[in-house]
Amino acid sequence: MLARALRLSLLLEVALYVAIARYGFDASPFQAALLTLAGILSLRAVLTLITYAYAWAWHSPAPTLSLWQALRMVLGEYAAHLLCFVLLFPFERWWMRPDLLPAGSRPPVLLVHGYGCSRAAWWWLRRRLQAAGWTVATINLEPVFGSIDDYVDPLEQRIAAVLAETGAEHLLLVGHSMGGLVARAYLQHYGKSRVVGLVTLGTPHQGSRIAPLGFGANARQMRIGSAWLQALASPAPMLDTLVIYSPHDNYVMPQSNLQLPGTASHSIEGLGHLTMLYSPRVAQVLLAALDQTCARSA
Repeated sequence: MLARALRLSLLLEVALYVAIARYGFDASPFQAALLTLAGILSLRAVLTLITYAYAWAWHSPAPTLSLWQALRMVLGEYAAHLLCFVLLFPFERWWMRPDLLPAGSRPPVLLVHGYGCSRAAWWWLRRRLQAAGWTVATINLEPVFGSIDDYVDPLEQRIAAVLAETGAEHLLLVGHSMGGLVARAYLQHYGKSRVVGLVTLGTPHQGSRIAPLGFGANARQMRIGSAWLQALASPAPMLDTLVIYSPHDNYVMPQSNLQLPGTASHSIEGLGHLTMLYSPRVAQVLLAALDQTCARSA
């Protein structure tokens, strides 16, 4: 379970920092606490900067950001990384209550998270969608580093459960990052009979240069030119689809690989990969897309 693994990892990291501070520098307990906090913050800052180094090295042509816009983007992504991997994901049960799935006049929305994440990734967006009147469901994809194909049947089971509980005939899929690929793999295997629309957020539809740094079969499948991605592209399911992406994404590069040929797309500048999950601009575009898809399918 991802949450348990992240809690253990965080505990070991804290223990290491405390040991270094106490026995390496003879620090007081208060100083050790400060050094531990600095270590946690610094490590995440380094990881964020590494992703932006990759993003710059392999970037696609994109609108130029001012120094302030670039700084705000990087700091926002850093904050999103801290929120996800220090607070939300390790303590998922504190932040994410079980899905409430009342019947509604519109199709329910099923949110599918990305690589190395959990349903806690949707903590903010789920509330925004619910406030707009949508019935929202989530799913945890496990094992964390398994094949994307291993997530297709669990997604099918979750779709069946959501439709049974809400009494709806169809639902809408929203996938962030790898979650968009999972949704496409589901559609390729099971068809579109129970799905009325798909929206992807920052999905590496054509792979990413950073994927070789990842662990597991799913990371290998997201490498540019992988046999898995080639098989996913043929045939492409015909479904109402919108690709929402940032031309300044720091996990998918070149950023042109975020686009899916033959589908509509919407670019939002100055956003990092994780920041998309907490962006009012993304929420606005997503809500409009869900409304339009629902209207077209009525």
